[in-house]
Amino acid sequence: MFLLGTLVNGLLIIIGTLLGKLLHRIPESMKGTVMHAIGLAVMVLGLQMGLKSENFLVVILSLVFGAVIGEYFALEDKLNKLGDWLESKIGSKGQGSISQGFVTATLIFVIGAMAIIGALDSGIRGDHSVLYTKSIIDGFTSLILTTTLGIGVLFSAFPVMLYEGLIALFATQIDRFVPQLLMDSFIKEMTATGGIMIFAIGLNLTGITKIRVANLLPGIVVTGIIVSVVYFYGLYF
Repeated sequence: MFLLGTLVNGLLIIIGTLLGKLLHRIPESMKGTVMHAIGLAVMVLGLQMGLKSENFLVVILSLVFGAVIGEYFALEDKLNKLGDWLESKIGSKGQGSISQGFVTATLIFVIGAMAIIGALDSGIRGDHSVLYTKSIIDGFTSLILTTTLGIGVLFSAFPVMLYEGLIALFATQIDRFVPQLLMDSFIKEMTATGGIMIFAIGLNLTGITKIRVANLLPGIVVTGIIVSVVYFYGLYF
């Protein structure tokens, strides 16, 4: 079953969120400190990912063009509106913004190489080990995030399953038409580009700044385009 790893990932996010809800009654001062701790940890993770690039100019161009596309289509606003719609239907009862929890958790769980590599392994080889590992990490992360951001974290499970499921579904075709060298290069630069976005999420969580990270997401697609052009046309910069 090539979707098993994807389903486990979504399930553990939901379980982690429900467990986190049981721990939500902690002092506000403690919540603030925990949020800052999470933000700092996320920043370090993003920095580690960002340093994996072999051509940082690809990362810069991907982020710049991705930001232009994301701002043009107002992706952050659309994600927030979806979160606000969920909040209007369910209500957060003063225990964190559903919109903030949904958007923040979705970005953290979707951005990164493990989602792509794990989904490809699931689809091509039926090997779910990478996604199982990611599931455990996401489960603990969702538990911690829920204590400060609320139930909105739970809804991030659905875009995560959709994203990983589609990659797993088309994995055979991807493996057939995309050369391994090109895929390896894309994963490295995508990891670095995503790492910068993860770092930005950490800055947002600590309250240092407010970066519209969702508007940077097209940068992942731009990374694939730039890496493909470099590979097929032998361009170097």
